[in-house]
Amino acid sequence: MTTLAPTNVTDNVTENVTKAFPSDQLPDFSTDTYKDAYSRINAIVIEGEQEAHDNYISIGGLLPDQAEELTRLARMELKHMKGFTACANNLGVTADMPFAKEFFSPLHNNFQKALAEGKVTTCLLIQAILIEAFAISAYHIYIPVADPFARKITEGVVKDEYTHLNYGQEWLKANLETVRGELELANRENLPLVRKMLEQVAGDAAVLQMDQEDLMADFLTSYQEALLEVGFTSREIAKMAAAALIG
Repeated sequence: MTTLAPTNVTDNVTENVTKAFPSDQLPDFSTDTYKDAYSRINAIVIEGEQEAHDNYISIGGLLPDQAEELTRLARMELKHMKGFTACANNLGVTADMPFAKEFFSPLHNNFQKALAEGKVTTCLLIQAILIEAFAISAYHIYIPVADPFARKITEGVVKDEYTHLNYGQEWLKANLETVRGELELANRENLPLVRKMLEQVAGDAAVLQMDQEDLMADFLTSYQEALLEVGFTSREIAKMAAAALIG
């Protein structure tokens, strides 16, 4: 299975970095307000990487012929988790992991339910499309306003996430005719959760100078591009994306 990142990944990351604000316009990373918000944002990315690791290992149980590749992706997620833990340590921040576990619980529970029912399509939509697109959008918006240490870490991570997004795209594309119905249903059930997650963290993100509308727009762009690659038409994607507005 091809899992190559798109040719514009490096360009996308570079563009975000070159748009980084001048140092006098960046947040003050030393304030209690910043560190308080960062404790939750950082916890979310740490928990997200842990969830991703666990999810890819679980999907490998449903797709034994893909278990080796999925284990490789899972190892990458652990590396990311360690990197983001180092980002918190660099700022002297303790990640609020209880908050993050609660934050991910709706998607986590839906993934576990689908896993128990052997629904590979739903599992891949949640992890390899929704969560990866969510992560990519968050990292895109964060890179320009990150502290120098975290920016370097995040630049490397976002390139890897495209590989994971592409894994889900390729499997769903190869099986679209047989999984279309389940994929559309899983989208209706889970896409609204991502919108609610973005709303829930909007205040903390704003402290880090990450705009909620930018986050949502970038997420929908990544998500819609993934569905185009899977084989949906623009019209079909527009109908599916509307679920994010009404869930």
